[in-house]
Amino acid sequence: MTKRGVTDMNYPKKGFKLTALMLMVSLLLTGCALLPTAISGTVNGPVYHGDTVTISVEEYQQLLKYAELEEMRQLVSEYYYQEPDEQAMLDGAAMGLLYGLEDPYTFYYDVEAFTKMWEEDEGEYAGIGIQIMADYSTGLCTVTRVFLDSPALEVGMRRGDILTRVDDLDVTAANLQDAVDIMRGEVGKTVNVQVMRGGELIDLVVTRAVVHTNWVNSCMLDEEVGYISLYEFGGDCSPTFNIQMHNLLAQGAKALVIDLRDNPGGWVDDAQRIADFFLPEGTLATLEYRDGTTEYYNLTTDGKEVDIPLVVLINEFSASASEILSGALQDYDRATIVGVQSYGKGVVQYVVPVGSRGAGMQLTVAQYFTAKGNEVHKVGITPDVTAEWPEDDQTMYQLGDLNDAQLKVAYDEALKLLGK
Repeated sequence: MTKRGVTDMNYPKKGFKLTALMLMVSLLLTGCALLPTAISGTVNGPVYHGDTVTISVEEYQQLLKYAELEEMRQLVSEYYYQEPDEQAMLDGAAMGLLYGLEDPYTFYYDVEAFTKMWEEDEGEYAGIGIQIMADYSTGLCTVTRVFLDSPALEVGMRRGDILTRVDDLDVTAANLQDAVDIMRGEVGKTVNVQVMRGGELIDLVVTRAVVHTNWVNSCMLDEEVGYISLYEFGGDCSPTFNIQMHNLLAQGAKALVIDLRDNPGGWVDDAQRIADFFLPEGTLATLEYRDGTTEYYNLTTDGKEVDIPLVVLINEFSASASEILSGALQDYDRATIVGVQSYGKGVVQYVVPVGSRGAGMQLTVAQYFTAKGNEVHKVGITPDVTAEWPEDDQTMYQLGDLNDAQLKVAYDEALKLLGK
């Protein structure tokens, strides 16, 4: 998705990531790409001669590609008017290397950012409590969620606000990471935030606090229709989803509305686990790699699938793992999809550590297709029933409020599935 789902916890947000196994695999792929491994075509490794090292011709030619960068580093080291921070320069070079791919989903995490990314997945951080979607085609950064009991909610920030300025930084999709870094910080300290709402610029002073991320929330819409809002595929969302779903069933739910609006995605494993609650064995999604190889994400079953009518609610900010889940439920005719065309992020990233300092990177490695082979990237999931969000509606509806026009359509579809 060119609109990357992020929160003020960390940016860029994990879009659609693979399993933790890849973190182990990455140890073989990163951190030693330029180290000499052979001499003169042999596999004996480098040969040390006092202060010199003998390496293969191939490795020498590889090192020559980086000679210009080393020349620049030496010039800075010798002539720059202040003492340079060499590690900061290397971090910048790493960012620039991946920036050259012109892929908004591939980027470098310095040590601090990589640590924050994993903190974010734990669901607690110090910040103001908003989720932001960055649109790389327009440069705009839209608030797609304001967390419950958050500092941002207290000062009146709303879903749909355009983030325009944080302290002295004019915010765009390109520098949203910097804005997020400012919004995170010491608990009790304030940050100045400016948003645009309906063409009007609004200045807010927000006091940072410890923000708790609730991945899932639920309630009954009536005596027979349950409602689950899944905000992101991260943290403990899949077991929490399961618990809350069974709580709804215990309350008498005979149909279920699953709300994936504004859900930017997350870990594919969580999408797979949640799909397993409703689908038997089969293919969840198909991955295609550059070399033409194909990998299948398969559903598993324990014979305990929940067999009640489902309605899934999506919007233009539903992306990545949200599209995997809704696409699978649609392909297997297991759910009615309600809303508007989803975002269309149909590529998959690995998240891997690099080097030995604790840095990392996210790298796009494959394109994915739904169970029936439908393309998602730059296309999205087409709803079975269209339900637009009213243009002039900026209301932050309470959970399960049927004054929410899109939710009301989803609820009506659930009633139809129940024969009402």
